[in-house]
Amino acid sequence: MKHLILPIAIACVLSAASGADAQRKPNILFVFSDDQRADTIHALGNPHITTPALDRLAQRGTAFTRAYCMGGLQGAVCVPSRAMLMSGRSLFRIQEQLREQATWPEQFGKAGYETFAAGKWHNGPESLLRSFVAGGSLFLGGMGDPYTLPMQDIGPDRKLAKREHPADKHAVEMIADSAIGFLKERKGERPFLLYVAMEAPHDPRIAPKPYHDKYNAAPPPLPPNFLPMHPFDNGEMAIRDEKLAPWPRTPEVIRQHLADYYAFIEYMDAQIGRIFDALQASGEAGNTFVVFASDQGLAVGSHGLMGKQNLYDDGMRVPLIFAGPGIPQDKRAAAFCYLLDVFPTLGALAGVRAPDGSEGISLAPVLRNPKRAGRPVIFNAYRNVQRAIRDERWKLIRYPQVDKTQLFDLQNDPHEKNDLAAKPESAGKIKELMARMEKAQREFGDDCPLTVSNPKPAAWSPEMAAKETAPAAAKKPKRKNK
Repeated sequence: MKHLILPIAIACVLSAASGADAQRKPNILFVFSDDQRADTIHALGNPHITTPALDRLAQRGTAFTRAYCMGGLQGAVCVPSRAMLMSGRSLFRIQEQLREQATWPEQFGKAGYETFAAGKWHNGPESLLRSFVAGGSLFLGGMGDPYTLPMQDIGPDRKLAKREHPADKHAVEMIADSAIGFLKERKGERPFLLYVAMEAPHDPRIAPKPYHDKYNAAPPPLPPNFLPMHPFDNGEMAIRDEKLAPWPRTPEVIRQHLADYYAFIEYMDAQIGRIFDALQASGEAGNTFVVFASDQGLAVGSHGLMGKQNLYDDGMRVPLIFAGPGIPQDKRAAAFCYLLDVFPTLGALAGVRAPDGSEGISLAPVLRNPKRAGRPVIFNAYRNVQRAIRDERWKLIRYPQVDKTQLFDLQNDPHEKNDLAAKPESAGKIKELMARMEKAQREFGDDCPLTVSNPKPAAWSPEMAAKETAPAAAKKPKRKNK
């Protein structure tokens, strides 16, 4: 495929698409990956991975280099992340199953859009049935049996049906097949919202053998902030994700994990390329906004961690690319934003009103001018054990349960390797950022105390994890693959 997006005048589309019913409403194709770090796309600066489909998208659109998941109040961060995305609500104002909260896809449906979902939902069947008219290969809770949502009028009798999972079909391929089938078979002139939520590169990272062979032959280098052990107890040291590799982490083990991770991403990219090809063949590419993002990042050896239950950039920063009519091509935007800002942006571009309670901001002004600023700061939270705030230069992470604070100068230390909190000259900056964090807590409705009366010791050892449950690596869920 040589042309994903046909050029249309920027000023015309980005202004007209947000309000003029006289023009044909734009389509939306939203591809969402699972557990993908922001630094795993070749065109965005990683020479060790092959991602031709996402490279084409980045070349034909604008990539946000400082987009974030706000965090999570449980270990499965993907659940609140998706709830925030779909509702436009912030972390402390979501219902993770969205039972009584309207979603953005619902609003697109009310605005005349044909809505279709494929892939991982993870926010309960009730909200799925409300949000989409139809869908195929729907995995309600992540791994497990697929379902379909038959095409029919919205009503109380709509039901999900079990779908056969062929033994020779990878789940990621099934998801792509469903999206491609929709693009090939849809009829009529209604605009569409196609939401495709991949189950990759979440573990178990099992791609077809040629992909693994490629990266096993030349495993990726270690992340620049690799550590054998996290230096203290961050409040979630022994959760399932952290047990996917033994302590201390060794370069050999982490490079193998990265090889599997990159193999799965490249395989997913190939399936995304098939969807892009189908969009082009449909004749709708010139009138379609395409978005790619992920629910959160992943450590995979960074800071001695493996999962996403941390507030380092490796865990919370996500890839985010917009392409489509009028969006500047091959541009990078450094505006601060959250995933919960994505659908408000699409709503602005398509002239769709926000659902009640949506707090996200539109990034359309940044798409008009990628040099514009976004949110003033980024605030992140994980359970009651971690809080973080960052501005253009500085980042502070607070661990109230162990009375620990980290301070990073991201301008000179983008990988968060050098903690400056203990330096006497950092006291003023820490006080300033703590005040900004408290302000952000009030804004987003977070009542977690930043200090506790009886903090626990910050020291931690692998022996503490051994006393808890068996390693999750021995309990990996099964997935049907080629």
